[in-house]
Amino acid sequence: MRYPASEKLEIIRLVEGSYLPTKRTLDKLGIPKTTFYRWYDRYLSGGPEALEDRSPKPSRVWNRIPEPVREKIKDLALKESDLSPRELAVQFTDTEKYFVSQASVYRILKSYDLITSPAYVVLSAADEFQDKTTRPNQLWQTDFTYLKVIGWGWFYLSTILDDYSRYIIAWKLCATMRTEDVTDTLDLALQASGCDQATVLHKPRLLSDNGSSYISSELADWLEDQQMDHVRGAPYHPQTQGKIERWHQTLKNRILLENYYLPGDLRRQIDAFVDHYNHRRYHESLQNLTPADVYFGRGQTILKQRERIKRKTIETRRLLHRKSAA
Repeated sequence: MRYPASEKLEIIRLVEGSYLPTKRTLDKLGIPKTTFYRWYDRYLSGGPEALEDRSPKPSRVWNRIPEPVREKIKDLALKESDLSPRELAVQFTDTEKYFVSQASVYRILKSYDLITSPAYVVLSAADEFQDKTTRPNQLWQTDFTYLKVIGWGWFYLSTILDDYSRYIIAWKLCATMRTEDVTDTLDLALQASGCDQATVLHKPRLLSDNGSSYISSELADWLEDQQMDHVRGAPYHPQTQGKIERWHQTLKNRILLENYYLPGDLRRQIDAFVDHYNHRRYHESLQNLTPADVYFGRGQTILKQRERIKRKTIETRRLLHRKSAA
C-alpha cells in the first residue's frame, strides 16, 4: 500500500510521541519496521519534502541518444524515405561513425510520426538450398522474369545471381527466353567475374529451374564446353531458387511503380536498381552488408569496424552520463 507524504509524516510523529516501544507501535499501525526506518532516514536527511514518492524511472538514462543525434537520424529518414529503420540504422552507423540500433531508430521515427506501412507485402523465400555455398562464384542462380513495355509487349529479364553473396553478376533484357539468351547472360557473367580468364579449379555451378531453355541440349553442350556443372531444382518447387525469386520480387516492387513506353527506359531503370541493390542496399541475411561487400571480400572488415564504432559510442554515452551526474 502506498502512503502519501502527509500520512507518512503523521505516522512518524505518532511513533516519536508514543509511550510504547517503536516495534510495538509499528505493529499496531501495521507498518513494517524496515519501511518505517526508510521513511525516517529520508525525513531526517531531507525533511517532510523527502517523503514524497520518488519516480521509479531514473532522472537520466545513461545510454540515451543525444538530441543532436536524434535530429540527424530524423533528417536522414526524411532524405532517404525508402529506407527501413534497419537500413537507416546501418547507414547512419557507417556514415556518421556513431552506433544506433534498429530499435532506437524505430522509436525515434515513431516519436516523429515517420513510421508508415509498407507500400507492398514483403514475402521471404521459404526453404534454403540444401548444399550451402561457402564462397563467391561457387554457385550461380539464374532465371527469367517478365516485364511489360506499353506498346511493345513483354520483355524477359535473364539474371545471374551469386548464391553466396546475392550479388547480381550479370543481366540481360531479352525479347525471348531462348537458350541463346541464357548463354549470352552467362557469357556476360563469366566476363564480369573474371572466370573466363582466371585459372580456377572449379568453374561456378549453375542452378536453374526446368524451363525449356534450361533443359535444352544446346545449353548442356555450351556448359560442357565451359566446364560448368548444371543443377536443376525440383519441379513445382521454386523455393530451391529462392534467392533469385526473392531478387525478382524486390526488383518488381521497385521498378513496377512506373509505366514504361520504351525498352531503353526499362533497361536504364533496371541498370540503376541493380547498381543500388549490389552496392547500397543493406541485406538483412548478409548481416546488413551489401552484396558487393560480401562478393568482393570486404564484409568482415566492415563488420569489425561497426563493432569498434558500437563500443566507442557506448563508452562515449557512459562518459557523458557520468559527467552530467557528477
